[in-house]
Amino acid sequence: MTVIEQHDAPASTAERAPRGRRLRSLLGWAIVVALVLGGVFVATQVAVRMPDQRGSLDPESVSDSGAMALAQLLDDQGIEVSVFRSRAEARAALDEDTTLVMANPYTLTDDGITELIDPADRVVFLSSSTHLLTLLRLGDNAAANPSPVEADCTIPEFANVGTIRPDRMFAPGDGVEGCFGTEDASAVLVDEDDGTTRIVVEGARLFSNAYLADDGNAALGLALLGQTDRVVWYIPSFGDTDIEGEMPDSLGSLTPGWVTPAILLLMIAGLAAALWRGQRFGPLVAETLPVTVRASETMHGRARLTAKAGDAAHASEAIRDGSRRRLARRLGLAVNATAEEIADAASDRLRIPRGALHDLLAGPSPTDDPSLIDLARRLQELESAVDASTTVERRPE
Repeated sequence: MTVIEQHDAPASTAERAPRGRRLRSLLGWAIVVALVLGGVFVATQVAVRMPDQRGSLDPESVSDSGAMALAQLLDDQGIEVSVFRSRAEARAALDEDTTLVMANPYTLTDDGITELIDPADRVVFLSSSTHLLTLLRLGDNAAANPSPVEADCTIPEFANVGTIRPDRMFAPGDGVEGCFGTEDASAVLVDEDDGTTRIVVEGARLFSNAYLADDGNAALGLALLGQTDRVVWYIPSFGDTDIEGEMPDSLGSLTPGWVTPAILLLMIAGLAAALWRGQRFGPLVAETLPVTVRASETMHGRARLTAKAGDAAHASEAIRDGSRRRLARRLGLAVNATAEEIADAASDRLRIPRGALHDLLAGPSPTDDPSLIDLARRLQELESAVDASTTVERRPE
């Protein structure tokens, strides 16, 4: 029975060794597969999210040029803000108690703009172009006036806005009322006709996250967009344009869509293989130096470096530290005694004023070589005097 057990034990040990190697190999491949799948997921997310379409006056953008602060301000006032990036969805969301808000719809044709704003009773353009002013017959451009201006018009919602600093002024057209400026140049154009309201303002800076808190910008934003219970905010983009045109072929358009994910996958797989097969460094091992460096050589080397750097303050501190240590030992004080304690003990021993020794042992550092030499000489004289007094005290009577 004993003989059988002795023969079976090595066989079982030999069977467990290959099994352990197989488990480690499977674990390594599992890690590689997990890394590859994670890389594919990241690459897919990057491909889906780019390019980023959030830009100026975007209510979902937190950048300085975005308008998320204004959207949150409206939400705090109980006004529902719905953001759309499709003109068809934005048009379908309009009703009688809704304000349609957008920046200059430069990606739409004249027919597309008209089709979008026709169902809306109240439309606010947060930026405009000369073509849009002409299309809506609101007016024309006027000379800019960066000075603060007030409402100065009959629109009731602008009564408590205060002053603003507009970046652009407009000349009102026939039947269009201008606010925040003069009769010939106004920052806000309001056209009310047959129950519909069309408003134009250049708000790229006024309503941005960076400048909304300045002057009366926030109050103006609430006055323009807070007159209805709901705001439909349309974001123009080339992805939602109705302008027909042919784009020239580029390298990006000619490249198949799977090329970029394949390159990223190969890079991640190569990195994973390098990490898997790479040799890891072990723990640090302390070893003795092959030679012994004498303390005097170290001292001279540091002295040369200090002299080359011209650091008189650092050199004086080293000289003072050595003098304080030697004086403390000779005066029977602790090694870590302070400069004040050493100066008091030395003044009692030598019968000289304490103030002079305080400045000598812990005073201002010298700034040049002559001052450093004078300090070293005075410290040497102090040590010699203490040595002499100690020798006299120890001499037998």
